[in-house]
Amino acid sequence: MSDFDELGGEPALRAIIDDFVDTVFDDPMIGFFFRGIDRRRIKELEYQHAAEHLGADVSYRGRPLGQAHRAHRIMGGQFARRSKLLEQALARHGVPEAIAARWLAHTESLRPEITQDPGGQCND
Repeated sequence: MSDFDELGGEPALRAIIDDFVDTVFDDPMIGFFFRGIDRRRIKELEYQHAAEHLGADVSYRGRPLGQAHRAHRIMGGQFARRSKLLEQALARHGVPEAIAARWLAHTESLRPEITQDPGGQCND
C-alpha cells in the first residue's frame, strides 16, 4: 500500500493540500510571495507534486521546481517556514508519523532547488 493510499487517497490529500496552501498564502512571513498568484492553480500543482511523491498514479505537470522558483529570492528561513507550515498541516490532519517524516524529508531534499541561499541554509 502506498503512502497515498494509506492517507485515504485523493480526498484526504486534497484536504491536506487545501489547508496547507491556504495557510501558506495567508502567512505573514511568506504569504507575500503568493500575491497575485492563482491559489487554485498552486493547490493543483502542490497536489500533483505530493501525490506523485506519495505513490499515486499522478504526475506533476508544473515547471521544474528550480525554474519555477528561480525568479524569487527565497531565503533559507523562508524555506524553513514553509516546511514548518507543512509539518503543522500534516499534524492537523493526523498524517501518520512515518509518512509525515518521509514527506518532510522529501521536502528538505528539494531545498537546493528552491532557495538561493548558499548551501540553502539560514545564515546567522
